Amino acid sequence: MVSPLGARRKTPASNLVRGCARILVVVGAGLLAVACTQTKAFLSETEIPERSGTLRVLLMPPDVEVSEITAAGLSEPKADWTARAKKNVETALNALLAERDARLIRYRSASGDSTIDDAHLQAFKLHGAVGNTILLHKYIPNLALPTKKDKFDWSLGKGVTVLHDSFGADYALFVYFRDSFVSSGRVAVIVIGALFGVGLPGGQQIGFASLVDLQSGDVVWFNRLLSAGGDLRKPDLARSASEDLLSKLPL
Repeated sequence: MVSPLGARRKTPASNLVRGCARILVVVGAGLLAVACTQTKAFLSETEIPERSGTLRVLLMPPDVEVSEITAAGLSEPKADWTARAKKNVETALNALLAERDARLIRYRSASGDSTIDDAHLQAFKLHGAVGNTILLHKYIPNLALPTKKDKFDWSLGKGVTVLHDSFGADYALFVYFRDSFVSSGRVAVIVIGALFGVGLPGGQQIGFASLVDLQSGDVVWFNRLLSAGGDLRKPDLARSASEDLLSKLPL
């Protein structure tokens, strides 16, 4: 039977192309929807002294790692990407905090390089562990701990007083970033999965920052950042991410 004039017969190939196009439009729209940066901060009941320009804040080296997501969905840290991102974040933090009403103390190891002294390494690692615990139990309602559900009450413990003793600071600012990007193989897997209605995760950026009282160890302020469109390897985007993370810093 001959098709009416002006009508075009849909072949299986054309159906597949149209289906792929619709999927890509939906996936693209979804990515645009989450590409904006989301932040959410918490403040403890501990009072921070009025801004007087005398607060001494120790800026700890940022804990930064950038990875590539393989076709199998595994994250492989990239040393060159990480080094570039860390340098960009450090530059951004220094510039942003210079504008704050506080006396900024930049962390320096005994050797003068970018490493962290053994005496301070435990506090540095503990912040990452506690921060990820806060993300789990404070930002996911179903996993909220009964004793902390209606308040923000977290601490790194008295061990952080070693930072006070070493630098004479009142507070320490810890910054943590994890950034990831999909490989070409992962992109192909995501597209194939979408064809069969299976959503697979791609790259994302997550960060958090804590302002810690170095006398008590209490986390007096905490902010979380989520983004699907950031890239710490680029100075301007690292600056933007750092600015968003510190946007509600009570200093």
